Amino acid sequence: MDITQALKDTENSLRDFISNTLKVKFGDDWIDACGVTNERIERWKERKQAEEKRQQTGAVEERIIYYADFYDIRTILKKHWTEFAPALGDLKTFEVWLNELEKLRDPDAHRRELLPHQKHLILGISGEIRTRLIRYRSAQETSEAHFPRIESVRDNLGNSFVFGDFLMVDTKAVLYPGDTIDYAVTASDPLGEDLLYRVGVGNRDLGPWQESNMLSVSFTESDIGVNVQVWVEVQSHRKYHAHSYGDDAVRFFYTVLPKRQA
Repeated sequence: MDITQALKDTENSLRDFISNTLKVKFGDDWIDACGVTNERIERWKERKQAEEKRQQTGAVEERIIYYADFYDIRTILKKHWTEFAPALGDLKTFEVWLNELEKLRDPDAHRRELLPHQKHLILGISGEIRTRLIRYRSAQETSEAHFPRIESVRDNLGNSFVFGDFLMVDTKAVLYPGDTIDYAVTASDPLGEDLLYRVGVGNRDLGPWQESNMLSVSFTESDIGVNVQVWVEVQSHRKYHAHSYGDDAVRFFYTVLPKRQA
């Protein structure tokens, strides 16, 4: 049981949901109205700056909410609960869930072994929260909550998609044949079943469906061009799907240039 990943996915799903919801209400400056103190926001900015210094060559998450502590997330949720209640339900119940996750989160962070029933509790609460979010989003879009949805996709260059964004990401990145891009996908099924993932480039055949949400794709000379599409897709194990290709998909665009001759 990957408890660390379950906690991380749940926290990030809540961060994305908070960001999208409050941006609709307050606009691009929603952070200033989110309900936490200016001191806390400054702390988030300091963490981001520290990460930028640490990651000299890697990708850094640009959204400031990703540097908030777990209790900051709780503060924001409680402050604006009327906005979040349609998706998350009863506040008292949700607070109990968050309390349990927070209590169990510290032992996991310090690598102290959790008991089996504690691991199952984390997986159960995390699964329920993410399922509620995906059901709400599906109902908002389709008037039904049946098909899986992609919550987020992030590549190792720092480009990302989160639910609510346009389904096409123009990375403006320039690549060359032989380059490999890695993707981390977060998705949920409203029926709580396991999902399958795959990725492909341009008009080439998509790769095989796999159970891992960590995907990689390598570019070849046949991919050289502008606005080369990379398809990231998910589907359930069920025999029926939302679309002919699967249940949900996001496209990333890159420019692939020929390698310069030495």
